[in-house]
Amino acid sequence: MIRMKKLLIVDDEVDIAASIQYLLTQEGFATILAHDGNKAMQMYENEKPDLIILDLMMPGIDGYEVCRRIRANDKRTPILMLTARTSEIDTVVGLELGANDYIAKPVRLRELVARVKAHLRESPQVQDHGKGIRLGDLAIDTESRTVTVGDRLIDLTFKEFELLLAMARQPNRVFSRDQLFAQVWGSDFLGESRTVDVHIRYLREKLEANPSQPKHILTVRGVGYRLVWD
Repeated sequence: MIRMKKLLIVDDEVDIAASIQYLLTQEGFATILAHDGNKAMQMYENEKPDLIILDLMMPGIDGYEVCRRIRANDKRTPILMLTARTSEIDTVVGLELGANDYIAKPVRLRELVARVKAHLRESPQVQDHGKGIRLGDLAIDTESRTVTVGDRLIDLTFKEFELLLAMARQPNRVFSRDQLFAQVWGSDFLGESRTVDVHIRYLREKLEANPSQPKHILTVRGVGYRLVWD
């Protein structure tokens, strides 16, 4: 018997939470609700959900703090932020605390369902064998430091390889520029996170069929990038 994926929905706006719960239940997920941060932490610890949909702006313990506490010991459970705030810094703060993705309010419910499924996908095409990663027809070998798409060998520089590897380890996740910069260049590097944009452009030129309309290395406006490779 296949176990239903369990989703924890956290939002102090009861009507919004109920709408999200109804739709996700119709999609075949088991859902549990919390309307404040304290209850969210209690349900997370007791229920061990497979994914968390987390509103950021709540009274008491807000979503930022809930995310921080969960990420102190759990790096794997996907966290999707819900935010009514539109400024770039608010979204980036959530991502820096460890959230995997964000959905702006008012929530487009079908988009939310698609994001949930993407983060929960357990596809046989996605394999990590220790020495490398296979994602669809994209293969990254960390021992030989080679990248192939199908039977085509892709010639990457050292930093291009590291940047692609960082995103491929967590496909579908939204990475801020600062997160990618810190992972690939390190905090001691004398530069700025906009160098990430330059290297993303180089990767698209080498990996995308149409670099001006990428299908794999996607821009998340005002935040950063995500790798999608089915």
